[in-house]
Amino acid sequence: YQRRVHGDPNPSRSMIGSIIFLNSRGDIVLSRAFRDNVNIRSLGEAFRTQVIATKLADRTPVKTLGSVSFLHMRHENLFIVATSRANVNAALVFAFLSSMLKIFKAYFGVVNEESVKENFVLIQELIDEIIDFGFPQNTEVDVLKLYITSSGLKTELLNKPKDTAEISMKLTGKINWRPAGIKYRKNEVFIDVVEDVNLLMSQQGTILHRDVSGKVVMKSFLSGMPECKFGLNDKAMLEKERHTSKRYAEIDLEDVTFHQCVRLGKFDSDRTISFIPPDGEFILMKYRTQDNVNPPFRIMSPTVRELGKTRFEIDFKIKAEFSSRLFGTNVIVKVPMPKSTANTKITIPTGKAKYEAEQGSIVWRIRRFPGGSEFRFAAEVALIASTSHSSQQWARPPISLAFQVPMLAASGLHVRFLKVHEPKLSYQAVKWVRYISKAGQYECRI
Repeated sequence: YQRRVHGDPNPSRSMIGSIIFLNSRGDIVLSRAFRDNVNIRSLGEAFRTQVIATKLADRTPVKTLGSVSFLHMRHENLFIVATSRANVNAALVFAFLSSMLKIFKAYFGVVNEESVKENFVLIQELIDEIIDFGFPQNTEVDVLKLYITSSGLKTELLNKPKDTAEISMKLTGKINWRPAGIKYRKNEVFIDVVEDVNLLMSQQGTILHRDVSGKVVMKSFLSGMPECKFGLNDKAMLEKERHTSKRYAEIDLEDVTFHQCVRLGKFDSDRTISFIPPDGEFILMKYRTQDNVNPPFRIMSPTVRELGKTRFEIDFKIKAEFSSRLFGTNVIVKVPMPKSTANTKITIPTGKAKYEAEQGSIVWRIRRFPGGSEFRFAAEVALIASTSHSSQQWARPPISLAFQVPMLAASGLHVRFLKVHEPKLSYQAVKWVRYISKAGQYECRI
C-alpha cells in the first residue's frame, strides 16, 4: 500500500471478518469468512435488505447494522463488501479492497459477475494469499504471479527447493516489491514531478484559492539492490539538515504519502527519503501544498458588456506568468455561453476558437503559449430572442483553463539530489529529472 507518514499503531484495527461479492440484486456471488463467528448468509441478507434495497449503497460506503460494520464499494455490476465486528481502520480496508481489485484485473482483465463466476477457484486462491485470518498480507502482483497463474497454483515451482526458497524470501522478506538478480547494461533513473494546479480567481484578479496536488513518479532501470537517497527543498528537510545555501526556496509540504518502499522510520527521525526502489515505474510520493504557489496563467480584466437584450460582448486578456524560456502546450480556454446563444463573432490573435454548443462554451485552443506573452480574447455574441417572460438570467459560470507547462513546478518544488549506491556492483547511474505543471480546477469568475 501507499502509506501515510504516520501509520496506525494498532494493527488489530485492520481485522476483517469476511469478504462478500454480491450482484446488483443482492445475491451472493462469492464469499470468504475469516472468523468463526461469521454467518455469510445472514450478512448477505442484511446487506441486501438494509443497504441495497434502501438505496443507501449510493450514499454511504460504510454502514453499521447491530455490531457489524459493512464497508463496501461498487464496481461494474458488483458490490464488494468487507465486514468486521472490530473498530476497523476504514481507510486501510478500502485501500485493501482497491488493491484486491487491481490484482484481479491483472489476472483476468474485467471484473464483473460473470468473470468472478468463471474465475471462482483462482479468486479463492488469491484471497488465500493476500489476506490471512482477516489481516491484509502481500498484495504485490509481481510476487503473486511467481507462483499463482491464471490457471491456478504453479505446483511445479513449489517442487524445486531453490524456487521455493526464492518465493519464501519475497513473501516474508523486507523487500517483496523487488526481485533479486536484476541486471541492466545501462543504469538509469527517470524522475517526473507532476503537479496539478488548482486556482479560483475573482473578476478583479484577486486569488481566492490556490493549491497544488503533486506526485513524484520514478522509473528505475537499475541493477542489483540499489540504495537510493532522495532530497527535496522541503522546509522541514532543510531545517533538519541545517542547510545554509539559499539556492532553493523552502516549501511546506502537506498530506505527504509514500510508496511502501520508503523507510518511514528514517523519514520521521531525520526527514531523509531513503528506499530500495521497485523495478520499472512507480509513484514514489504524493503531496499537497498551498504556500507560495505561482499560477502559470492569469486571466486579466474579464468584462461582459450588454449591447441590448439579445447581444453582448465579452473580452479579457490571458498572460503566461512563467519564464520566456518555457512555453505552455495544449492550452484550452473555455468561455461559458448562455444556452440561448445563436452565433458568435470571435477575435483572437493566435490559435483557433469556435462556439461548441455541446459544451455550452466558446473553446479557444492554443497549441503553444510562450512564457511572458499575453493574448487578448474578444467575442460578440448574439442570442435567440426569448418569448418567455420567466426565462432565467444567465448565471455567468467561470472561465476555465486546461494546460501543460513542461519544466515548470508551480509549487517551487525542486529535486536537490538523488544518490544511488549499489554496494556489490558499484556503478554510476544516469539520472534524469523532468517537471510538468498541469491544470487541475483552474477557473476565473466573470
